[in-house]
Amino acid sequence: MVKSRINSALSRYQSISVSSGVEDATPHRLIQMLMEGALDKIATAKGHMLHDKPSEKGRHISWAISIISGLQSSLDMETGGEISNNLDDLYDYMVRRLGEAGASNDPAILDEITTLLLEVKVAWDVIPRQLAAENKRAAS
Repeated sequence: MVKSRINSALSRYQSISVSSGVEDATPHRLIQMLMEGALDKIATAKGHMLHDKPSEKGRHISWAISIISGLQSSLDMETGGEISNNLDDLYDYMVRRLGEAGASNDPAILDEITTLLLEVKVAWDVIPRQLAAENKRAAS
């Protein structure tokens, strides 16, 4: 069930050239790929914003919104508890702020969202190492 929600979210991200790794990726890696894609789209949108290319800026902000919405829809609210609720609120905030960034042409908002998403990604990236360490201790 979680993998199907993640795959649904990834379908929003399919035009990125990472599709070769999607089929064999773990659910954890799929989320990492979505976060990486959203960060890339936000950075690209900022570049277009700074170079006065409003249609490209809008396209990349919309793409980032779609990816973050996919991350939000992949949350397991039943078993995720407080963490899922907090992430749901954070993703909702990011989507709203991305819309504001596009409307106001404010790169500082894009920087804010990048910082927030990087914090989530850094925490997410630590999980495999923590699980490996726990498994090693349990095997000892």
